[in-house]
Amino acid sequence: MFGKSFLGMVAGVLTVVGALNWGLIGVGVFMNRDLNVVRMIVGTVPAAEAVVYILVGLGAVVVLFESMKR
Repeated sequence: MFGKSFLGMVAGVLTVVGALNWGLIGVGVFMNRDLNVVRMIVGTVPAAEAVVYILVGLGAVVVLFESMKR
């Protein structure tokens, strides 16, 4: 799917989770609701939320580089 390495698979999952979260945030704007799944899971701890977003971003970078290797 994303890569045969463990890192590639984890990065792929993080990227999909991040994309789904952003999609739900967009839907939530139209419904006037907060559908941020990351915030729902980690609570309102800004540092924890930031760590999750950093991991998702790093996962996207790994997916990008793995896709360029093919």
